[in-house]
Amino acid sequence: MKAAVLIACGAPLKILEDIEAPPPRAGEVFVRLAYAGVCHSQLMEVSGARGPDRYLPHLLGHEGVGRVLAVGEGVTRVTPGDRVVLGWIKGRGLDAGGVTYRWRDTTLNAGAVTTFNTHALVSENRCTLLPEGVSDAVGVLFGCAVPTGAGLALNEINPAPGASAAVFGLGGIGLTALMALAGSGCDPVIAVDISPQKLAMARDCGATAVIDASREDPVTAIRALTGGQGADYVIEAAGRVRTIEQGFDSTRKFGGVCVFASHPPAGETLRIDPHDLLSGKVLRGTWGGASAPERDIPRFAQMYLGGRLPLDRLLSAPYALDEINQALADLKSGGVFRPLIAL
Repeated sequence: MKAAVLIACGAPLKILEDIEAPPPRAGEVFVRLAYAGVCHSQLMEVSGARGPDRYLPHLLGHEGVGRVLAVGEGVTRVTPGDRVVLGWIKGRGLDAGGVTYRWRDTTLNAGAVTTFNTHALVSENRCTLLPEGVSDAVGVLFGCAVPTGAGLALNEINPAPGASAAVFGLGGIGLTALMALAGSGCDPVIAVDISPQKLAMARDCGATAVIDASREDPVTAIRALTGGQGADYVIEAAGRVRTIEQGFDSTRKFGGVCVFASHPPAGETLRIDPHDLLSGKVLRGTWGGASAPERDIPRFAQMYLGGRLPLDRLLSAPYALDEINQALADLKSGGVFRPLIAL
């Protein structure tokens, strides 16, 4: 197999070929991947922003689609030939834990799922059947972006029609959350970012108002758009402490809810006014949009197939695995919404 491997934090990923994969153990599924998605979590892993990395060298990636080649003892939920979504959110089935591969005389570590590789040994509980009618390219998004983003909107918040909502950060998770909020009848649906390209995309995905945070204060602007009260619901997906703080400041008192899904760099802390908590604002994080893959992937797929989640708009021309470092750079610069890696 071939893979992009993190050898040292702060260095480009290294493409290694002729990696040896052992036969699947009990609880493992061996998959030939078709596509992988790139998330900001990988940017943080590669840069070292998530803190010390004790597993180097290791494979990475947590969102993909592929076809099952073989299964280990005890696996019952998937069979060879099945098309499956690979994701980091645990579902049903066995959890086989981490994996090691061999490349020459080197041991390569991997977690229960990795996707920056042509083949992968993954735990059964990281595999979910890809619903019929969903292409491999779109199916990648069901590994992380959709369950986290749409899950934020529909599992964590579940807004009533007419509720006001704002989304900070318009990557794959933020845009998917925005689509789900718009499809739920929220009004206004406010999008916040610093990228004109992403703000234009937000309009296409259902935003009724957009705010360029590089040109105006988003807190002031959101309050102006919500009668001075702040939004009923705020989703933060920008990955910065400052935007979590701004999102919370933009949330109305006495019942407003701010949920964040981002990963600020390790060691950074939030500063909030305790009085905002006393006055009924809620601030909390989310673990994968509170999604259960077996329940929610078919549900979100039906929304996509019915036109309520226009996920095709997030896709751009795929990168080859050899171009993985360029894909990471383009994601960091904001040049793409959710890089797709063809494997």
